[in-house]
Amino acid sequence: MSSDLAGVWEVALSDGVHRIEFEHGTTTGKRVIYVDGKEILRRDWMFKLVGKETFNVGKSDTKATINIDAVSGFAYEYTLEINGKSLKKYMENRSKVTSTWVLNLDGTDCRVVLEKDTMDVWCNGQKIETAGEFVDDGTETHFTLGDHNCCVKAVSSGKRRDGIIHTLLVDGTEIAECTE
Repeated sequence: MSSDLAGVWEVALSDGVHRIEFEHGTTTGKRVIYVDGKEILRRDWMFKLVGKETFNVGKSDTKATINIDAVSGFAYEYTLEINGKSLKKYMENRSKVTSTWVLNLDGTDCRVVLEKDTMDVWCNGQKIETAGEFVDDGTETHFTLGDHNCCVKAVSSGKRRDGIIHTLLVDGTEIAECTE
């Protein structure tokens, strides 16, 4: 990495947390984007120093855009948008459409993500094979992680505002949800 590093962002997607780094050479016109340490875009000798760069992140090819705006003189501001929303708005919305749990199984850290709209379950960047069933008080989505039986229970909170509550059980033990 050179001294032209202008912005670094951490973006939590279903397949994991991705690190986006942006280099902007204001004297050379260079723009370089790295995702998880891998260079994915390079432009040299750009005469226009402001603008935007759009690229994809993660296994689901989520659209990301870095906006480069002049603030004053030779000062620039860099903002990241995910799926057309500011990173802050995207993360706020994401917490409504996903549930995330972080746990340690057999000495391995696991990040389990439930996509509430599709009921897809991801663990450490891999989509997990699941089996869903209706039960008396809601639904259960069953899957295994190693030798462990896992289940995401979805039950109504009884309150319209709170909606459905999703709970992860691993071998019958409830795991606390984390906020990203």
